[in-house]
Amino acid sequence: MKNSTLHTFALCALLATGPLAIAGEGHGDHDHATSTIGIAGDAAKATRTVNIDMNDTMRFTPANVQASQGETIRFVVKNSGKVKHELVLGTKAALKEHYEMMMKFPEMEHASPNMITLAPGQSGEVVWQFTRSGQVDFACLQPGHYDAGMKGAVKVMVKKMPVHESKKMDEATHH
Repeated sequence: MKNSTLHTFALCALLATGPLAIAGEGHGDHDHATSTIGIAGDAAKATRTVNIDMNDTMRFTPANVQASQGETIRFVVKNSGKVKHELVLGTKAALKEHYEMMMKFPEMEHASPNMITLAPGQSGEVVWQFTRSGQVDFACLQPGHYDAGMKGAVKVMVKKMPVHESKKMDEATHH
């Protein structure tokens, strides 16, 4: 196989599995992969909107966001820079792996509910439900941007059970 044919084949294989690889760790198990960072959210169920600006200083503003486990957030993302930027939600490992692929194939086009790519001056949104506590990272994976520090994180806090539910569980376990 010629080298260019091999690269085209590899790129097609990546694009066929790309959203799962980014949404999770690329294990192939859709439920496990998406549960690593959450699931695509329903805009009608978004509990709040977080505005995020991307600019040519290679920063997100804000770069740190807090969420509650189970919360659905509408991220309204604006590219106020003069070059293309993107916001991709994922684990650090998945983002780094995808970034390395973007360095090899900088014109690669992709779309998934956990990401948005915007030309200069454009705005768009990502609606995401954070199903597990912990940290969900985000980054711009355009060549050079990740290395320049264009990264951020969503800290997902454990959902606290209402007091009356907690009492019911205590009573059930003591009888």
